[in-house]
Amino acid sequence: MTASTVQIPGYVVGTWDIDASHSTVGFSVRHMMVSKVRGYFREFSGEITTAEDPTQSRVDATINMDSIDTRQEQRDAHIKSADFFDVGNHTVMTFRSTAVKTDGADWTVEGELTLKGITKPVTLGLELNGFGPDAYGGTRAGFSAKTEISRKEFGVDIDMPMDGGGVVVGDKITVELEIEAVLRTA
Repeated sequence: MTASTVQIPGYVVGTWDIDASHSTVGFSVRHMMVSKVRGYFREFSGEITTAEDPTQSRVDATINMDSIDTRQEQRDAHIKSADFFDVGNHTVMTFRSTAVKTDGADWTVEGELTLKGITKPVTLGLELNGFGPDAYGGTRAGFSAKTEISRKEFGVDIDMPMDGGGVVVGDKITVELEIEAVLRTA
């Protein structure tokens, strides 16, 4: 399927601002080798541009690293420390798309993720949830995305071995995004 034949019901071309109050930037990581800890970032912003040819669309996003919330203050403070995110020196994480691709109903967004001053390529599996009017006279769009990254590749390489083998915090981080965006008006 070529980009020119992609049909997306209700698709709207334009520039969109991420509505952080109706969006979630979340993650999960293996803990103690037996369960997963989930968390999210409370403060983030971004811009999405949907192009006439959807594969020419782009996204730029910034996440405030100090806004991490795992529902446990002591753990959050440790994650903000130099052991993990080093928030004193690296206040934001950024994502900038480099390509949008489709294979039928399946979409991916390729881009560059920068965390702790280290930039690596990342591919997000993307779901287009829809486009439509909102209750305030505007237009909204919804997207879901998911990827998995290695924390060690981004310099979050603390190892906390357990006595019986394994580590306290796993290397693989699952990132899940639920994004609602508002179309900018002229």
